[in-house]
Amino acid sequence: MRTSAGILLYRRRPGGPEVLLGHMGGPFWSRKDDGAWSIPKGEHDAHEEPPAVARREFEEELGSPVPADVLVPLGSAKVTSSKVLAVWAAEGDLDATATRSNTFELEWPPRSGRVQEFPEIDRAAWFGLDEARSKLLKGQVPFLDRLADHLAGG
Repeated sequence: MRTSAGILLYRRRPGGPEVLLGHMGGPFWSRKDDGAWSIPKGEHDAHEEPPAVARREFEEELGSPVPADVLVPLGSAKVTSSKVLAVWAAEGDLDATATRSNTFELEWPPRSGRVQEFPEIDRAAWFGLDEARSKLLKGQVPFLDRLADHLAGG
C-alpha cells in the first residue's frame, strides 16, 4: 500500500469556507475540470514524518510554503485501491494565481519517443465546499466533510 500526505488549505469567507485545490497537470487532465482537482499532496516512505511530507509537497506543488503554523489532522482515507492519503487542514490564504509547480516528465504523445515536461499542478483555485465536491477527485471528497465537521466544532 502506498501512502501520501497532503494539506487542505482553507480560508473563512462570509459565504462560508473556501479550500485551495490544484488542477492536475499533464495531457490526460488538460481538458477535464470536474473530478480533476486535488488536495496538494505527495507520496512518502515509512521513515518520513507525514506532516513534514505534506508541508514539503504543498510547497513543491504550489510554489509557496504553507501559510500556517498549525495543522489539524483530518485523518486518512483509502483514495485508490493501492493508496492511502492522510490530510491535515491549515487555515491561511495565498494567491492562487501565483502557483508555480514542480514538473514531471512523460513520453507524449504515447509511443512517440518524445519526452515532455509537465507541471504536477497546472493551476490552483479557491472553491467553496459545495463546488469543491464536484471539482475534487472522488476519493478525496471525504476530507471536505471532515473539514466542515472541524469548522462546525465537531
